[in-house]
Amino acid sequence: MSTHIAAQPGQIAPVVLFPGDPLRAKWIAETFLYDAELYSETRGMLGYTGTWEGHRVSVQGSGMGQPSMAIYANELFDEYDVQTIVRVGSCGALTEKLQVRDIVIANGACTDSGINRVRFHGLDYAPVADFGLLRAAVEASESEPLDSAVHVGLLFSSDQFYSTRPELTEPFVQHGALGVEMEAAGLYTLAAYYGRRALAICTVSDHIVTGEQTTAQEREQTFGDMIRIALRAATSV
Repeated sequence: MSTHIAAQPGQIAPVVLFPGDPLRAKWIAETFLYDAELYSETRGMLGYTGTWEGHRVSVQGSGMGQPSMAIYANELFDEYDVQTIVRVGSCGALTEKLQVRDIVIANGACTDSGINRVRFHGLDYAPVADFGLLRAAVEASESEPLDSAVHVGLLFSSDQFYSTRPELTEPFVQHGALGVEMEAAGLYTLAAYYGRRALAICTVSDHIVTGEQTTAQEREQTFGDMIRIALRAATSV
């Protein structure tokens, strides 16, 4: 039983969908999983296990930001032997190439966080997705009936939601970053460390350029296209 998840051995599936919002975890479990059972509500960070098309799947909230996400990812990989984590989150669009409700499948993640600088003694590390998962997600996006446009590219994982230096994202946009969120770079790094699979799929919830945004309820309960892609990809590798 881990410190923060506190699930019993065997309660968590080898495949985990990983939203930041615990209420999105609840919605995913109730909407997409059959016979979903709550295995954790420690600190309000809900976790469920059920089945999807015959595959055993768990959904675990991670909280916001790389420090919170890393707590749960470390415990899932290290203490529950999880093999695959797919982040199903939201992001802010950094370019007019994207619209609200578009989906970004992240092949890699840039970051302004100091976490990896500490881990790699000041050197730069390139956090990238598992290629098998990435390919499976792209194939799923091409075969599933979706209402959203899908893009493959870089995410920018920021440590600050309310940044005092928004101009610092400009070089990342110039070099291909499509959206900003707060977890993908840390997740990809931890998956590499443990030798496991990870992918981040994010739905555009707000647009940094145009100012358009979705409501909290929409972010919690209406990003179904992203979930279908994630489930199809995660259970196929």
